[in-house]
Amino acid sequence: MQHFGLTIELKDDPELIAQYKAYHADPWPEPLQGLGEVGITDMKIFLLGQRMFMYMTATDEFDPARDFPRYVEQNPKAKEWDELMRTFQQQVPEAKEGEWWANMELVFDLQLHV
Repeated sequence: MQHFGLTIELKDDPELIAQYKAYHADPWPEPLQGLGEVGITDMKIFLLGQRMFMYMTATDEFDPARDFPRYVEQNPKAKEWDELMRTFQQQVPEAKEGEWWANMELVFDLQLHV
């Protein structure tokens, strides 16, 4: 099992933030199914102000560089969802070139210390 922490910001507009939250309160089924098909087993998104943090688990076979593009290429509704969600989002200053959601460094794992 792999674990990922990613971050991005929402645009500084209370109406857009409310819309983003509403979409995630009732997500489309096809993108959810597509996540499982590429190996994502769990995903949680947290919000503080504009900054979002995504915690995701995936199978050992999951490769973000291969499977995120495959997710949107093979699932038209996932592509539509992704394009729509990007209208609410903006990259964080720390994002590397080509990153939308920026990968975060794991600095502590309780399971390694108990």
